[in-house]
Amino acid sequence: MPATSAKPLSAFERKRRENRQANIELISELAEVATNILPTPPPPAAHAKHPRRKRSPSAPVKREQPLRRTRASARLAGIEADSEVQKRKFEEEAAAEAQKQAAKRMRVSGDLVLGNIGVEGRKWDNDVQGLKDIFRGAQPGVRTFTEDQIKETTDEVLKKLRVRMGGLTLYEKWVPNDIKLVPQRVYSMGFHPTQDKPIIFAGDKEGAMGVFDASQDAPEDEDQEPQVSAFHTHSRTISSFLFSPADANSVYSASYDSSIRRLDIAKGVSVQVYAPADVSEDAPISALDMARSDPNVIYFSTLEGVVGRTDIREPAKKTDQWVLSEHKIGGFSLHPLHPHLLATASLDRTVKIWDLRKFSGSGHKKTPTLVGEHASRLSVSHAAWSAGGHLATSSYDDTIKIYSFADAGKWKPGHTLTEKEMEPAHVVRHNNQTGRWVTILKPQWQQQPKDGVPKFVIGNMNRFVDVFAADGSQLAQLGGDGITAVPAVAQFHPTMDWVAGGTASGKLCLWM
Repeated sequence: MPATSAKPLSAFERKRRENRQANIELISELAEVATNILPTPPPPAAHAKHPRRKRSPSAPVKREQPLRRTRASARLAGIEADSEVQKRKFEEEAAAEAQKQAAKRMRVSGDLVLGNIGVEGRKWDNDVQGLKDIFRGAQPGVRTFTEDQIKETTDEVLKKLRVRMGGLTLYEKWVPNDIKLVPQRVYSMGFHPTQDKPIIFAGDKEGAMGVFDASQDAPEDEDQEPQVSAFHTHSRTISSFLFSPADANSVYSASYDSSIRRLDIAKGVSVQVYAPADVSEDAPISALDMARSDPNVIYFSTLEGVVGRTDIREPAKKTDQWVLSEHKIGGFSLHPLHPHLLATASLDRTVKIWDLRKFSGSGHKKTPTLVGEHASRLSVSHAAWSAGGHLATSSYDDTIKIYSFADAGKWKPGHTLTEKEMEPAHVVRHNNQTGRWVTILKPQWQQQPKDGVPKFVIGNMNRFVDVFAADGSQLAQLGGDGITAVPAVAQFHPTMDWVAGGTASGKLCLWM
């Protein structure tokens, strides 16, 4: 049989091997240092010779050598607890561990071939062809919104809308516990804009991306699992997805590893389109957006309070960055019809609207015009524009606030809003206390509703997904049997009445 040529190593694999070799060398150096600092045992004291009774010789005991050096007591070795030697040893061990952890979280800047970065495990299919085939052709359980409220609705238009949205049912081919999209907690979700079938993307805490085609055939037996494609496209949390309005094969993802990558579905390759020039710079990206009129320019926000704009056509990837907050920006969005208007939500408790047509300052102090701001009692998690000029925010003061700026298209460059004009039009009470183990709840609008009615979804801590209208009216509370965790990361399909929710265990709830 002829010898097969070896496959070239991917950038990810090369980096992994380099890190492994560096760790081996570091461990070897530490072992040598530890050997050098151990004192040489003194020679045994001379004793007077005494006649001894002869003992029958016993068979020598063969002792296996340990595979690695065992731990030694510094006290027994004669090393003082506060000595320079001991301090140096601890510092070296701490440095080695820090280097090991940093290597795990370091982003890979080259192109990633999906076939080389598949998530291992029986739950996931890491076959690239499987991903391509998807696109071929195209208080737990306690309700806070009930059917009685729908029946008692007097406005006929609202009642009809509530009945329709409340009629969405939980996906039946598999129960939510069987649809595990990613290994870790879901941090971000997205619907591919195709109307042919529901295709859901999910990003988890450790940089894995899962893709699920809900149109696949139902299982023939109970033990058959759904087909899910999963790949490690980032080295840290995937915080956001963005779908190109000009290219159905392009899916953008942002991560806490400071990079933005474009998944080319047709080629099966994940390409880095943005990252800081300095590989060691840590600027975690929290959100992405793009103007439909300019699909070559990507906007992003960071946990450092920066909003950036990068042109992916530029060979040198020209990027503008503006410091818009001294605290983390958890979410932002562009007005769908007037993308020069940008809204940010920050840990500083404010939602702010900026006009990108007019700037002031220069250098790192250059910023767009601040149109207006409104402060909440606690931090604001997200600010989402609708095409109708509504701005929805969620915050830790247990409210959803909806601001109305229907005349935003008439604002001239430099226009500012008064404090009264920045007051929310509607305030909805909503439990947003996610705690440590549940992803932050954020409102997400249906971008281009077929019925023309602006509406958004948000996760509910009682293990539901809530649907609201732009006037704050609740339209539905989506639930069902088999939901065992909070579907905290909720997402609306851009045009269809399909709603997805991702849980802390990496699983999917889908209503259609």
